[in-house]
Amino acid sequence: MRPAILFPLFADIRTLAGVGPKLEKLIAKVAGPKLVDLVFDLPLGVVDRSYRPKLAAAEAGRIATVEVTVLEHKPNRVKAQPYKVLVSDDTSLMELVFFRAHADYLAGLLPTGSKRVLSGRIERFKDRLQMAHPDYVVAPEDAASFPLHEPVYGLTEGLTPRPMAKAVRAAIDKVPVMPEWQDGAFVKQRKWQDFGAALAGAHNPVHDSDLEPTTSVRQRLAYDELLANQLALLLIRNHMRGARGRVITSTGQLKAKAIAALPFALTDPQLQALAEIEQDMASEKRMLRLLQGDVGSGKTIVALLAMLGAVEAGLQAALMAPTELLVRQHLASLEPYARATGVRLACLTGREKGAGRETTLAKLAAGEIDILVGTHALFSEDVTFKDLGLAVVDEQHRFGVHQRMQLQSKGRPADVLVMTATPIPRTLALTAYGDMDVSKITGRPPGRKPVETRVMNAERLDELISHLRIALDRGQRAYWVCPLVEESEKIDLAAAGERAVMLRQALGLNVGLVHGKMKTA
Repeated sequence: MRPAILFPLFADIRTLAGVGPKLEKLIAKVAGPKLVDLVFDLPLGVVDRSYRPKLAAAEAGRIATVEVTVLEHKPNRVKAQPYKVLVSDDTSLMELVFFRAHADYLAGLLPTGSKRVLSGRIERFKDRLQMAHPDYVVAPEDAASFPLHEPVYGLTEGLTPRPMAKAVRAAIDKVPVMPEWQDGAFVKQRKWQDFGAALAGAHNPVHDSDLEPTTSVRQRLAYDELLANQLALLLIRNHMRGARGRVITSTGQLKAKAIAALPFALTDPQLQALAEIEQDMASEKRMLRLLQGDVGSGKTIVALLAMLGAVEAGLQAALMAPTELLVRQHLASLEPYARATGVRLACLTGREKGAGRETTLAKLAAGEIDILVGTHALFSEDVTFKDLGLAVVDEQHRFGVHQRMQLQSKGRPADVLVMTATPIPRTLALTAYGDMDVSKITGRPPGRKPVETRVMNAERLDELISHLRIALDRGQRAYWVCPLVEESEKIDLAAAGERAVMLRQALGLNVGLVHGKMKTA
């Protein structure tokens, strides 16, 4: 589907000069693995080197470009001390400071008596100007070799600004001259430049205001990206819909048994969503539907009833969740209904190894498993269904279009139902999930208590714990979710293990701990 003119942009970043395996890994972590990822990795900031004061008038804390004469080298006598070079213009003195310096290198870079143009941040230390590790040191005749306005790109540990900027520039050089693909009148009305000029402008900001998403160059690129994304989704949608599905119908006997085993009655929104799903399954077109509903709205039971319809039609079903913990939770909630209906239920995650895994795979291939619940391990090449009729994906935001297509290909044209608890406005649903139809479960089952949600500053932690203590004294229970398992020096977020210890000390109660790195039990 991709035009040949774009092929060069989808080469790996390792094809760029100077990008070896180590640098490739770091850049891919920040931007992505292809040249096109670097092309669209826009600057986060800009360094302005146009401030060119005399030293006597230089403002501390600003990045400045100054022309100086090298007066004296002051090598460090102790390793821990910095190497210093004294420089001046005709108004004042300044010290250049270098840590872990190589004397021979600095002697060649800054020969005593020579004139040099320096660019870097000037600070004041003990009434003397200092510049630590200048960003640029060149002879006056080479002053035009460094940019007065330098884009700043996102980095990661081990990746420094120079190689990142060099890689981005090299990727941009590979962008071919392309004919205008937008409507000419529309481009003129918006006062947009062509794609190449907009790209160059976005990567060469002069002021902080040039980084705003409202600039014409960034709006042009954003519109191009959004339109291309929508067209790609339409092509995928047409491809998926073009492939005939299969008619999946049942008498509803298994569904009736499961509903009879429910400790509650289904709500009207649940029944409406189920009707839409069953209508899709019964049509000749392949189903690709998003089931949206709040936590506790009953998406899983709707998905189960749809899967029972596929099983009754003689097919298999799969339910995929993003974490093993969620898989085990689904398994526990589905088991009573599997017993009530006589459906054969099994589980597959990345943790299953050896003979147990082989047995599960053999039963799956032989059709002796009706519903398989698992993690992304279901994508594995060795996972073969006898006849997959319906694939259900939980927590859609963890699985993109490619994963949807990959799972769908596990069966002859398998229907796909995707579930999410994330509220998605209609416009965003069309944008992010344009290849899908959408069903919503509104409201909550009767008897569900309202959930109160508040945002509190971390400084009010003591206040929060005292509220928690009052709730626990009333016989209520609580869970506390942390973003990390272990404390990290790089990210300032609460770690689960550390928080559990703190809560035990603060509350003097039994505080449990569970996370994905633990053994299954």
